[in-house]
Amino acid sequence: MALYHNPPMAYAQEPTTAPIEHRFNPYSDNGGSILAIAGSDFSVIAGDTRQSEGYNIQTRYARKVWQLTDKAVLATNGFAADGNNFVKRVKQRLEWYEHAHHKPMGLKSIARMIQTMLYGKRFFPYYVYNILGGIEEDGTGAVYSFDPVGSYEREACRAAGAAQSLIQPFLDNQIYFKNQQPEPGAAPFIPGNLPLGTVLSLVVDSFTSATERHIEVGDGMEIYVVMKRGRTTDDLLGDNKLAPGMTIEELPSLGESVGGVESEGEGQGGERTFLVRQALKRD
Repeated sequence: MALYHNPPMAYAQEPTTAPIEHRFNPYSDNGGSILAIAGSDFSVIAGDTRQSEGYNIQTRYARKVWQLTDKAVLATNGFAADGNNFVKRVKQRLEWYEHAHHKPMGLKSIARMIQTMLYGKRFFPYYVYNILGGIEEDGTGAVYSFDPVGSYEREACRAAGAAQSLIQPFLDNQIYFKNQQPEPGAAPFIPGNLPLGTVLSLVVDSFTSATERHIEVGDGMEIYVVMKRGRTTDDLLGDNKLAPGMTIEELPSLGESVGGVESEGEGQGGERTFLVRQALKRD
């Protein structure tokens, strides 16, 4: 019995802690929301300016919407560092294209290029949800939405980000007219036929209501309005007046002379882009 009274340590002790698994997670969700709405001859792309991580506000002004060309505006949301890096690479490719072909890339081609860039990084993707809005070559407004690995489609409206679950049902009802019954004899609902003033009001209402309900949305809002060549600006605000804290400015054309050939859209008669800024709740 004495031989087995004190068993060897290897058999007597059992591990008291579980194995430690090491993981590498470089991503973070920096909150905020973006949306875009396509009209018959215009597009509206908007995003708030708050950048946060959880309940901690990192900055109250971080851009989420970027003008790429006179016809295209890109909104990004998700991991802010990935979004800024991705926009930088998209602008670089657009510059290469313009120097090689002496004209800016069209909106449909930009959407395809973004899809290729996102899919090429699918094994270590950009943690960014992108919405591209602008004017097609035929003069119609268009919106393209993307997931982080490149799947995309053209839509009449799309929201993304922290408050997507609040904003998208509202857009579905007001833009796609879901759950609405037309009056007898009324004209059928056609998405994209709303006037510009009404669309701007919907955008402001979307972000104002989301700010009241979501801690990761707020501080300010930037709205880019891209108009078809030759379109008037009389209905930019519709029947609305400038609200307190709202400003409107026309952005200069991004067209430039490349290789001695003027880029399409330069000067008078090209597409016009306006930037509308609106203050939001800062709590």
